[in-house]
Amino acid sequence: MTLKKTATLLALAAGCGLSALGAPQAHALTLMDLFRKRSEPVQQQVTLPGVYQPGEGSVAAPPAQKRVAEPLPKVTAPKYYTYKADAPRRIDAARLLDPVITGSIAQGTDAADPASPGAMLRAVLPTVSVSATADIAKAVESFYAESGHFLWIDDHGVTDKARAALATLAKADAVGLDARDYAVALPEESADPSAREKALATFELKLTVAALSYVQDTIRGRIDPNRISGYHDFKRKDVNLAGKLKVMAASNDIAAYLDSQTPDGPQFQALRAELARLSTEAGVGETAPVRIAPGTLIKPGDSNAELANVIAAMQQRGSDAFKARHADLLASYSGSPDYTPELVDMVEDFQAEHGLARDGVIGRGSIRFLTGGAAESAGGRIDKLKIAMEQARWLPDDLGNRYVFVNQPAFEVYYHDKGQEQFAMRVVVGAKAHQTFFFEDEIQTVEFNPYWGVPQSIIINEMLPKLRSDPNYLDRLGYQVEVGGRAVASSSVDWYGSTKNVAVRQPPSSDNALGELKILFPNAHAIYMHDTPSKSFFKRDQRALSHGCIRLADPRKMAAAVLGTTQDDVAKQIASGKNKGVSVPSRIPIYVAYFTAWPNKDGKVEYFDDVYDRDLYMNKAFEATRLARQARG
Repeated sequence: MTLKKTATLLALAAGCGLSALGAPQAHALTLMDLFRKRSEPVQQQVTLPGVYQPGEGSVAAPPAQKRVAEPLPKVTAPKYYTYKADAPRRIDAARLLDPVITGSIAQGTDAADPASPGAMLRAVLPTVSVSATADIAKAVESFYAESGHFLWIDDHGVTDKARAALATLAKADAVGLDARDYAVALPEESADPSAREKALATFELKLTVAALSYVQDTIRGRIDPNRISGYHDFKRKDVNLAGKLKVMAASNDIAAYLDSQTPDGPQFQALRAELARLSTEAGVGETAPVRIAPGTLIKPGDSNAELANVIAAMQQRGSDAFKARHADLLASYSGSPDYTPELVDMVEDFQAEHGLARDGVIGRGSIRFLTGGAAESAGGRIDKLKIAMEQARWLPDDLGNRYVFVNQPAFEVYYHDKGQEQFAMRVVVGAKAHQTFFFEDEIQTVEFNPYWGVPQSIIINEMLPKLRSDPNYLDRLGYQVEVGGRAVASSSVDWYGSTKNVAVRQPPSSDNALGELKILFPNAHAIYMHDTPSKSFFKRDQRALSHGCIRLADPRKMAAAVLGTTQDDVAKQIASGKNKGVSVPSRIPIYVAYFTAWPNKDGKVEYFDDVYDRDLYMNKAFEATRLARQARG
């Protein structure tokens, strides 16, 4: 194998690198001045084992006899966690009896009269045991201490306002929440006045906790994404709980107010409508998926008995529009095993409709979709919708007039401008062992003819074994090595010492792992979008193949879009051969997202395989949250 081919294969295999590991950003050596305004990621120091540890910046090699049998270090990937829900604490009911305001704590009662219902309610408050998460408990305590008014009860018992709130909370499933989290039983009637007052006071506090929890959940979600895994990176939304309680107290239409807190962005509303549709269908008239023999592969011109099952599955899984377009052929198909040109055209149309490779080949990707995979039962799709609605709450309700949206399970990126999707293209995302993160950021720069700064994870996990046996390895492949910012020969570096100050980069070339350009949105994970010489990857249906960065099928088109220029201008920048960074005219939001259910540009929800099994962890987080909330008093 030639040296040039070895370098190319290394670059293609490495790609952007397992950048989640605190490695230096790939662009740090060439465009640092463009990114000083953003905080730099914390670089992970990896000290290599061995008896010889030179000082920082040293390139002296240790004695040869001390290089034998040194264990190789490893940089490990982020982890998935056992989800820990917020534990409830008891509301300090005694704090609700502030002597300054007790005269107003019961609506329409004479607080000075010790026999009044309001006075009796206040008297039993210290005996009430209700729990909530710490932030909600604090808001409830402050609200009652400051306002002194009951929200849901009066001298006659439970108010109409309380019943309206209960009715809305009971429908929480319709907006992707869990109605069990907000269920509050009506107080039981009792002939004992003391027992009755305690039941009413308990009901009052429980409904306040439930209503406030609902508002908080529907705005920001039940789950803290950063507790799911190291691959999730979000600043959780702040909810002004004290302000929300005051508005609830003043509201004359509590149902309308609670409904108004649900996100109303077009994507969320499409998910909500799909959930309503499927909820009426779940378990009604469902048919089992058509079975297609494992390992089936049918190419145009083949004769295969499984073709009849493929056509049956397309009739079951195809959209109404697809079935209308091919009604005559579907009606006339007699079960023949011959894969004729007419059937090939129909299969290609089905593949195109569902984001599969339009090649007419009925292989693993198409069969996975037809028999289950991305197109599941109504119950399975409902599960995906509820997860998608939860995750949508992590993002802004309004994604913006202009933005870029990467959906990893779809292996697609979508460019929006003027409030509309302008184009979409295929992407390659991180392999399961090198997963792409889930976060949001802003596109700042396009770099033409880029350097590839090799992440520490690749230096340590993939290059180091070769460098210990051949210190000239990087020199021969044409990579540049710096120690403490000073260019050195690869052969002069002590590869048994610390790599903290060692940087490796691949110069611009036709073999460069990043291709012609990269699009930067500086983040703590060193993830970016870029070109790639490995174009064949985009022909695959399953495109989780990189080390974590996002490879673009048509990078020139995306670069022109974010720069607000033409593809001809982009081509000229590339043709110059110069490494050059160009700032975008205005920063563009980018959402590097993970949705196994998401609406397309026409508002139709599409479903995708859970390539990283993240839905599994979401469901575990839901269950942990439900159990923690059951522990409330």
